[in-house]
This record gives sequence, C-alpha cells and structure tokens, in this order.
Amino acid sequence: MWTEKLSVQAPYNFELVLERLLLDPLHAVDVENKTVKVPLTIEGNPLVFTVKSLGNTEEPLFEIHGETTEFKDMALQRIKKIFHWHQPLHTIALHFEGSDLKEIFAEHRGTAIVLDFDYYSCLVKCIIHQQLNLAFAHTLTERFVHAFGFQKDGVWFYPSPETAAALTVEQLRELQFSTRKAEYVIGLSGLIADGSLNLEELAQKPDEEIINTLIKIRGIGKWTAENFLLFGAGRPNLFPKADIGIQNALKQLYGLDVKPNQDEMESYSKSWAPFLSYASLYLWRSVEKRSEKK
Repeated sequence: MWTEKLSVQAPYNFELVLERLLLDPLHAVDVENKTVKVPLTIEGNPLVFTVKSLGNTEEPLFEIHGETTEFKDMALQRIKKIFHWHQPLHTIALHFEGSDLKEIFAEHRGTAIVLDFDYYSCLVKCIIHQQLNLAFAHTLTERFVHAFGFQKDGVWFYPSPETAAALTVEQLRELQFSTRKAEYVIGLSGLIADGSLNLEELAQKPDEEIINTLIKIRGIGKWTAENFLLFGAGRPNLFPKADIGIQNALKQLYGLDVKPNQDEMESYSKSWAPFLSYASLYLWRSVEKRSEKK
C-alpha cells in the first residue's frame, strides 16, 4: 500500500465533483467521507485507487491510496489528469467573468471536468448513450458492465475489448440494446481487440485527426467523437453543438422559445474559447441541477 498527498490550486470543489460523479451508478462514491474509488487498468493490471479530499474549496488537499508501488507514478499521472489537477480553475473562471456564463460559473464555482477512467470505457459509454435519455442510458451501461465486466474491491471494471468483441448481438439485445447499438459496441471492440484501433495512440493526436479517425467507424458520429475528446482525451476547447443538454441549457439561459440552431450556438460561444469544454460542463450542470431539484 502507498499513500500520497497532493495540494491543488484553489478553487476546487470536490463535493460538486462527487455530486456529478454520482449521476453514474457505476461510480464508487462515498459523499460522507469525500472519497471516490478509481478503477484503472495499467499494463493489463486492473487496479483500484482511492481519492479522498482532506481540504476544502479554498484549500484543496487530496490523499491518494494505491495497492502497489510498481505502478504508482503512472497511476498518479493518470489520476491528476482525470480530476483536472493540472490547470488552475481560477484562470478558467476569470475567462468567463465578463461573459453570459458568469452567473453559472459563480454558482458552480470550483467544479472540474472529470474524465472517464479509460479511453475504451469512455467511447463505449458514448455509444450506449446515443439518442437515449440520461437515466436509461446509465441503466443500460450498468447492465452491460454488470453482465460482462468484473468487480474488484467494490469497484466495477468495464469488460475488456476482447471480451466485448466476442459477444453476440443477441446477448446485448437481452439487456435491451437495439440491434444497431449492439453491433456498434461489438464492432468497435473488435477493432481495438485486433489492433486496428489504438486508443492510447489516437488520444495523443490533434482534435481534427481524432474526429476524422473515429467518425469512419460504424456507429460513431461527430457527437460521440467530440465527447471522447472532451471526457476521454480531456481536450479543453470542445463544444458539442448537437448535444441536447447544451441546447436546452442555452434555451434556458437566453429565455428562448425553442432550442438554438447551430449557427446561433456558434455565435453565443465564440468568446468562450479556448475553454469551450468548461462552457459545456457548466451549461450541463445548469440543467442537471434544475432536474435534481424537481
């Protein structure tokens, strides 16, 4: 066992981070103790790490626990990126100080973008979530992981690409996957399993190259590719204009009668670069909070 303490530049509100992680039932979150267990597969080894907040929004301090020191440096590097400890949120908040998003950023101050725990699960989850309401999307993802993944130390790991590639459409149909969605997940998994697609290498490429590579894969459109860039690769300047949640948030923000079209969204968001990913997150939070209050 090992333990490492890390301080982060304020503001960083881990309680709000945990609140958003709780939207996904697969996450092992303990709000009372301010901890989350993080499943990582490092060089083929499934490992569980615990991230615990010891500080507060103005003095963020974290304690990370791991099982073996062999992969400590690799795990810490990944965890720092997952929880966005590498760039001060204060700088990002200042950028939006004079924008139309000022009040939303004030309400959700210190909320960080938290990445999915690995590239494959991010892309699979994006495919499953396509054209579904959020509640059923999480239910379907949970069924998939419970049926074909595995659990370690109370944390669920997604099935490996090799495991998913060997599934049949009928097996996924039993979970209420559509035929096409089942084919998409199996097909993607097959490309990764046979080495045709290396997500680790792809995630290091420029945004446009990643999008152009992914949209050639059956079942992956621009929305899925952009979400992979945002929540998988952690790119800072993504604004998925086809996302219904963002459209609804803008409709609410500007008091529109109908959801904005893409040209209107482009106009609204022009001044939010180069932190469009954070504009996306805080707009999502604005409508998620409204749903939670109902």
